[in-house]
Order: sequence, then C-alpha cells, then structure tokens
Amino acid sequence: MVTVNRALPGGAAAELLAVAMIPPSDSLLKYDTPVLVSRNTEKRSPKARPLKISPQQPGPSGPVPQPPKSKLPSTASVPDPTKQAEEILNAILPPREWVEDTQLWIQQVSSTPSTRMDVVHLQEQLDLKLQQRQARETGICPVRRELYSQCFDELIRQVTINCAERGLLLLRVRDEIRMTIAAYQTLYESSVAFGMRKALQAEQGKSDMERKIAELEAEKRDLERQVNEQKAKCEATEKRESERRQVEEKKHNEEIQFLKRTNQQLKAQLEGIIAPKK
Repeated sequence: MVTVNRALPGGAAAELLAVAMIPPSDSLLKYDTPVLVSRNTEKRSPKARPLKISPQQPGPSGPVPQPPKSKLPSTASVPDPTKQAEEILNAILPPREWVEDTQLWIQQVSSTPSTRMDVVHLQEQLDLKLQQRQARETGICPVRRELYSQCFDELIRQVTINCAERGLLLLRVRDEIRMTIAAYQTLYESSVAFGMRKALQAEQGKSDMERKIAELEAEKRDLERQVNEQKAKCEATEKRESERRQVEEKKHNEEIQFLKRTNQQLKAQLEGIIAPKK
C-alpha cells in the first residue's frame, strides 16, 4: 500500500481540493475524499514498471480466496482510539487506488461515526440500486450479491468505528461467508465440467450408436435382398417342378391308358383263340 504524503507542497495541496477528478464506480461503502498520492507528468520508458491499482469491492464473478491473515494493530500498542479505528478500518477495508491522467489517487474508507439516518439512507440506497441495476429478487444474481456485499462492508465499517472487536468479528463472518460461497461456486463449476464431459461422452457414444445402427440397417437391407432372391428362386423352382410333375403325370396317365388298351386287346385276342377250339 502506498503511504499518503499529507505534507504536500503548495501546488500539490491545491490538488487535494480539486473536484474535477472523477472517482471510480460508486459504491454503498462510504469513502473519504480522494487524495492525490503522486503525480507523474514525465513520459515513462517502455520497460518502466506500471503502477498497480488495487481492486475495488470484490465482485461475484469468481471464487473468493481465503483472505490472508493480516496483522491487525494491537489495541494495547495504539493509545489513540481514532488512529486505532482508522488503522483497523484500513486493514479490514483496504483503500482503493486508481490512476487518472498519470496521477495516482487513493481513497480510504470513511472513519466518521454513523447515525441512525445514515443507516436509513443506506437501506434506501440499497433498494434504489437494486432497482436501478435490475437485480433479480430470487435465484442466483451477481448484481444482487455485489450490492449486498457492499452493504455488508458498510455495516462492518459503521460497527468497527464504534467497537473494533465487533467489527473484527463481523470480518470473520464476512470472510467465512465468502469462503463458503467460493466453495459452492467451485463445486458448481466442477459439476458443470463433469456434466459437460458426460454430455460429450454421451454425444460421442450417440455418434457411435448411430453409425452402428446405420451399419446394421445396411446389413438388414442386404439380408432382406438375399431373402427376396432366395424366395424368387424357390418360387421359380416350385413352378418348374410343378410343371415337370404335371408333364410326368400326364405321360404316366397316357402310358397307363395305353397299357390298359393293350391289355384289353390281348384279352380279346386270347378269348378269340380259345373260343373256336371249344
């Protein structure tokens, strides 16, 4: 964190009261007036190290890692309660930094005690922002989660000013909630990845089954064609054998008739030979 030089020369001191500077995105967390930390009007070399901008309120897009165990100032070593509250607030809610026109600005959370009207105003601002940003009332909504996270940070700030120990306890509660949400989000992403893998496997298995079905249908059509050919051959054979049988039966009947006539003629001749002898 960059240390603010509050004993700035005349030209820089005037910059502290400038209102032309546009602050970062509005937040439900109450901040003090932005302070100019450094001013760089010279052209930086390509190999120069860029300024680091500390992130603002953590967004709901990714998992929230476990916060580092920062060493908070001991209440026994800091005799001034106001300074103690400011240092604890800076440890719980770090100041935000941003660069604008090669100027580094820093903005710390407000250490002004809050009144009942501030809490009422906070509730009104929360409802207004939920309506303006069209946050969903139910289900998973990153916008609603972000706004409620800012509101919780503001409540921690208000409580910490009055009681630092209570604020630190609320900080533990906030970090535990974030870690729980991060665990659920990791589990959800893992489940989605598992589902995608299963879907791809099912799609690949579907392609294999469709190919196998096409092969089996082609084999079925080939077998049906062979069956039809065999049926045609069988019908042709039956027809040919039926015609041959009819021909043979006709020929057999003619032979029988011929033999019968021959037998009758022989009988007649035999009777004609025997009769004169008597």
